[in-house]
Amino acid sequence: MEYDFGTWNHLMYLIGEITVILILGAIAIAFVLVVISLYSIKKGKLYFPRVIKAGLVFLEGWMKAMFRLLGLEDREMFAFFIKLHNSMNSAAFEKIPVAERAIFMPQCLRSSQCPANLTPEGLKCRSCGQCSVGEAREMLERLGYRIFIVPGSSFIKRMVKKYRPKAIIGVGCLAEVKEGIDMADKMGLVVMGVVTLKEGCVETLVNWPDIYEVAILGINPASIPEDLHVFAD
Repeated sequence: MEYDFGTWNHLMYLIGEITVILILGAIAIAFVLVVISLYSIKKGKLYFPRVIKAGLVFLEGWMKAMFRLLGLEDREMFAFFIKLHNSMNSAAFEKIPVAERAIFMPQCLRSSQCPANLTPEGLKCRSCGQCSVGEAREMLERLGYRIFIVPGSSFIKRMVKKYRPKAIIGVGCLAEVKEGIDMADKMGLVVMGVVTLKEGCVETLVNWPDIYEVAILGINPASIPEDLHVFAD
């Protein structure tokens, strides 16, 4: 049996051309999306978020490489990704009843003198007044949230499996929030991220109004405590 090597070579050449065109096209699209993203970061406003989100799904590796090539620091890049993710998820988050939401806070927000004990469901805050976690927890629980103060992602997975929330708010440093968003997406949860102001392992800081602003999304104003109405306006 004789093979037509001329036809075979032509087919391989054609496949090679198509592959090169697809790669160049993907690089061009990734570059355009990076330019739009950088412009959004500069202006502090998201432009074409759905387009950027779709691009990240298929071209995340190339886009990250281009961000670094253009001098964008990882912190700025992660912050933009989280802001983009929150923008895309806010409508779905609003539709989920607060009874089916949960908030996960990192244990590093507490005081170094915190008397709380670690339990199978995370730290049980005693509202001792040595940090602002207790006051914030009480306020969020008044809204109807289930609050968890956890030392790691294994606790989050366990509590999600036990209580089956449909939406969560994750608080933490940039890397933790990005990791949490990826994990929640894989678990089919609607997730909103809030990044701490200070990173570290002890006595970190968060802007509590940022959490409250997300927490009241979709909640009937009549159900919002008076001291939180400022965030609903």
